Amino acid sequence: MSNYYNEKSTKRFSFGVSRNTTSHQAGANVVTIGTRPADGQQYSTGTTQIQMTVKEARALQSFLNESLSVDMSADSASTDV
Repeated sequence: MSNYYNEKSTKRFSFGVSRNTTSHQAGANVVTIGTRPADGQQYSTGTTQIQMTVKEARALQSFLNESLSVDMSADSASTDV
């Protein structure tokens, strides 16, 4: 399998993964995270998108897995996001 694309959207964000395992071109394997316009907004101003390599995305995944697996019940100062 040489080409792969997947996307997922939530109320506030859209996520995408695009991979070409046979290509050695820069930008052939990317992960994107974009903001979506707020509900009820007439215009989609203020949206932004970030693009990163799969290697950078794996570093982010590792950071999130480590950070989100911390037992937050021990932290009485934690707040909901």
